[in-house]
Amino acid sequence: MRGAADPPASEISPDDFFAADIRLGTITRAEPFPEARKPAYKLWIDFGEGVGEKRSSAQITGLYAIDQLVGRRVLAVVNFPPRQIGPVRSEVLVLGVTDSAGNVVLLEVPEHADVANGAGVS
Repeated sequence: MRGAADPPASEISPDDFFAADIRLGTITRAEPFPEARKPAYKLWIDFGEGVGEKRSSAQITGLYAIDQLVGRRVLAVVNFPPRQIGPVRSEVLVLGVTDSAGNVVLLEVPEHADVANGAGVS
């Protein structure tokens, strides 16, 4: 993770950036993940018809109570290979930025925005 004071990473081409398939999805279910090494939640995210529902593990317990997550519209990379995180197969990488206290702040699209699940970052 890069902090606000860190210099930029090495240059990449636009093709490198656009190879990451970043989509909008809605969190449909969230559960505690007590087996995780660092505090985390298990998330189920609906990315719409083209991608479907995917699972993820997210270290977002610092700022979000589990009952605040369902319905949030988040951005995630949907084309990384799945990773096994303890007993959870994480299929997408939920995106966020780190605040000054080290907590992850989710990258979200407001509920009132007329954007469908599965819409890609352009």
